[in-house]
Amino acid sequence: MATPAKKIQMVDLKSQYEKIKTEVDAAIADVINNTAFINGPAVKEFQSALEKYLHVKHVIPCANGTDALQIAMMALGLKPGDEVITASFTYVATAEVIGLLGLTPVLVDVYPDTFDIDIEAIERNITSKTKAIVPVHLFGQCADMERIMALAKKHNLYVIEDVAQAIGADYTFSNGTKQKAGTIGTIGSTSFFPSKNLGCYGDGGALYTNDDDLAKKMRMIAHHGQSVQYVHDVLGVNSRLDTIQAAVLKVKLKHLDEYAAARNKVADYYDKAFAHHLKLKTPKRVKNSTHVFHQYTLQLVGVDRAKLREQLAERGIPAMIYYPIPLHMQKAYQSNRYKSGDFPVTEKLCATVLSLPMHTEMDEETLKYITDTVLGLVN
Repeated sequence: MATPAKKIQMVDLKSQYEKIKTEVDAAIADVINNTAFINGPAVKEFQSALEKYLHVKHVIPCANGTDALQIAMMALGLKPGDEVITASFTYVATAEVIGLLGLTPVLVDVYPDTFDIDIEAIERNITSKTKAIVPVHLFGQCADMERIMALAKKHNLYVIEDVAQAIGADYTFSNGTKQKAGTIGTIGSTSFFPSKNLGCYGDGGALYTNDDDLAKKMRMIAHHGQSVQYVHDVLGVNSRLDTIQAAVLKVKLKHLDEYAAARNKVADYYDKAFAHHLKLKTPKRVKNSTHVFHQYTLQLVGVDRAKLREQLAERGIPAMIYYPIPLHMQKAYQSNRYKSGDFPVTEKLCATVLSLPMHTEMDEETLKYITDTVLGLVN
């Protein structure tokens, strides 16, 4: 097999930029010409456009996705010692802010086929100290929000959706109504890191809510706790979305559904190529959520992952491991509460998952080369 002429990348931001270069360059130039670098008009324009896209009352832009999670927990008034339940199979930022605020992260397992947080495990771990649940919409599709919201209502808990990997995904309730990921819980939080489905050209993040009072408080917290300039009503942080990044995001938001369709086309190709292969388990797509495929993640069965990854790299194919170490086994989060073997699904996933290139600019030649190569190496 001949290697494609174009270098294969996990995410091809350059090719994506080249398609929208005229729009992006004009948007950036407008910010520079106006010299409104902090809280310029583009920030409000992007905020309004995202509110309209998500059908949510309030979008609060901020500096990054980690800040978004922290601001959400601060706005909810969570106090040291309060317990927050989240999944052990996720990126560290989800639990990081829980620890930074002096809260207690309570980690639970996930489902083996969807990678989403285990609802039964959530319920088993609810105590009198539990105040919030943070479901992570991992790799691009929603956790089972209908059941999570029912559980939260039953136990009077807040729900903070981590939507960093699933912006644009639609969740369908049993009565047929639909909502965008991040608009279902008490608060939604997202990241606009460049590699995300809606990514800027630096750092960026946002929060979503339909609660007017919470929105007001989160805006204050993100701007040093100010209600008006030099009047500080609450303890806050400095977390602003840069105007240039907002200008880029405003352009890219118009293409978000197109990007999701392109990612699904790639996922369909992978699914078909690897269907029913005994050593390759393709990601399950749930019925009540669309999938925007931030990552395409295989589970390897009886395959030496390190060797396969090395062989793919030798053939010009990058592959990533999201995530190699469960949160409960990370040194920063180890405690007497958890030990190896407590989360068998998470631990197995961390040992067997492998993510293949997934982005909006992949052509059939590249996909055929990747799939043929993977099949040739694992057969």
